Amino acid sequence: MSFQKRGKSASQRAMSTTGYAYAFLLILQTILIGVNAENRLQQGDSPIEVLMWMINQCIPVLKQASSLQEKHKKSLLPKHRRSEDQ
Repeated sequence: MSFQKRGKSASQRAMSTTGYAYAFLLILQTILIGVNAENRLQQGDSPIEVLMWMINQCIPVLKQASSLQEKHKKSLLPKHRRSEDQ
């Protein structure tokens, strides 16, 4: 039985490990935004100001997550399809 038949290739395993690392970092970044927002509320900022600040902080996180998702989808395409998309 060849390695390809048994499971994922080494590059696919590395990609999934990298994907988990990126996901963890994005979750951590989101948690830190929440902690910082709580601190801002305790310092007396209005809830609306804090909410607007959080939205502005989360937009880049969402863009990063979307970009990573697109890269992951492209990496799963067969090689002939990847060259067509570029």
